[in-house]
Amino acid sequence: MKVLITGFDPFGGETMNPAWEAVKLLKDEIGGAQIIKLQIPTVVGKSIQKIHEKMQEIHPDIVISVGQAGGRFGVTPERVAINVTDARIPDNEGNQPIDVPIFEDGDTAYFSNLPVKAMVQAIKHAGYPSVLSNSAGTYICNHVMYGILYYIQKEFPGVRGGFIHVPYATAQVVDKPQTPSMSLADIAASLEAAVEAAVSCEKDITAVGGEIH
Repeated sequence: MKVLITGFDPFGGETMNPAWEAVKLLKDEIGGAQIIKLQIPTVVGKSIQKIHEKMQEIHPDIVISVGQAGGRFGVTPERVAINVTDARIPDNEGNQPIDVPIFEDGDTAYFSNLPVKAMVQAIKHAGYPSVLSNSAGTYICNHVMYGILYYIQKEFPGVRGGFIHVPYATAQVVDKPQTPSMSLADIAASLEAAVEAAVSCEKDITAVGGEIH
């Protein structure tokens, strides 16, 4: 089994991105699956294109993209991606699409077909904070998650895919008082627990993962 895991380059004025830094720390084999790592640009269109090209090259069984969500307390698998990019800030090439569909011929939304609740449980059992997220936002993270699931629907039936958000790394919050963070080692260990659950669980568990608001 092959698992493609991607992480973004730094954006928004940060000098590092904990997503890619943690992905680089992952073992080359998790749960018996080969782990293929790929850095992607925080750029509309090009991010999805790079993943699509890699999917065509290696034909993975699972695709997971990882992104930074500064302010979150834990590692959060995403449930759903929506067909819109509404960028609050420009991407790394200055693009700032507002209310633009990601793919004109795509569905309104795509749900992750990963066992997201089992992944949350696995992260927590490993000793790290995690909850299920019901919104990947409307920036590049949602853009990429939607693109992965779009290409799975259109070209790669049987492949599973989704997205995981991670908090700031500890080094990023030195000048951000009261901002949650995790060490890169802990983020990487959380991701390994999530990947192992994704590899071993074809069907998700039944557990509370909803929100009141």
